[in-house]
Amino acid sequence: MGIKQIIAVASAKGGVGKSTICANLASYFAKDFKVGILDADIYGPNQHILFNIINSKPEVQTIDGQKFFMPIEVNNIFLNSMGFILEKNKAAMWRGPMLSGAIKQLKKLTQWGNLDYLFIDMPPGTGDAYLTVASEIKPNNVLLVTSQSKLAVQDTIKSKIMFEKLKIPIIGLVDNMSYSIYPNSDDEVFDFPEINLENEIGLKVLGSIPRTKDLANFNPNKLSSFFEPLYNELIKVT
Repeated sequence: MGIKQIIAVASAKGGVGKSTICANLASYFAKDFKVGILDADIYGPNQHILFNIINSKPEVQTIDGQKFFMPIEVNNIFLNSMGFILEKNKAAMWRGPMLSGAIKQLKKLTQWGNLDYLFIDMPPGTGDAYLTVASEIKPNNVLLVTSQSKLAVQDTIKSKIMFEKLKIPIIGLVDNMSYSIYPNSDDEVFDFPEINLENEIGLKVLGSIPRTKDLANFNPNKLSSFFEPLYNELIKVT
């Protein structure tokens, strides 16, 4: 059976909450499906930090004479990350071929087993990492994450153009940090003039996620109801 669906969670702009969106979505899907996360962010892997397994290392097993990583299972999610490979206090100063080779090996040398969904936490940018994921991992779909920032919108347009050129279907946008919900209040506060993302970027907004303290402090044991509409939209198209 292998992996049925591969969804890349991407944003050319760093700091828009891509990794947190990926972790929350995978956690929501793991209620009903067998799910994995591949943290392909070479320069700033975060999934092992979000799931609080920063000091863990995947077991290596030899299968038919070849060594494979066994993904770490946490909260019903099978996870492998560049963060397990890189030394945590050192930066990855890699050129394109090394970066591409690392992503390729992380995918192919991980014994994922049978998964319904594999989420790929993409690195920011539109360079070699995107080309490697497109040619070697071949996602079925891409979910783009943006915010209401003008800079994020412009960078998201670049991501859209890149994936269109790579002929990988984009299923839509997540409008992250779309508004604020203050503690002890249900009031929705829009901090900046609202941008019509569907008009500006030309993609459907599948969900709007607020800025809240609870979401900023990701808890894999506590699913956020804010992700249920996004989950329902994704189920329709994947």
